[in-house]
Amino acid sequence: MKNIRTLFLVMFFAIMASISFAQSPPHPNGGSSPGSGSTPVGGGAPISGGLVIMMSLALGYGVRKVYEIRKKALE
Repeated sequence: MKNIRTLFLVMFFAIMASISFAQSPPHPNGGSSPGSGSTPVGGGAPISGGLVIMMSLALGYGVRKVYEIRKKALE
């Protein structure tokens, strides 16, 4: 009985997730062609902060991997 209840809950949440999509955002320039409005062609979202975070995480991951490989080689 517990397996049936779990299966029902999983299916219920899968169905609810598929039918409860949010409304799509409006066109950036109000429907006009790209580059002709106040929004640049690529959009107006800044990427500098996220890029710095992503690069620092990648650097930390690489350093950790090198440390683990060297530690394993010394053993």
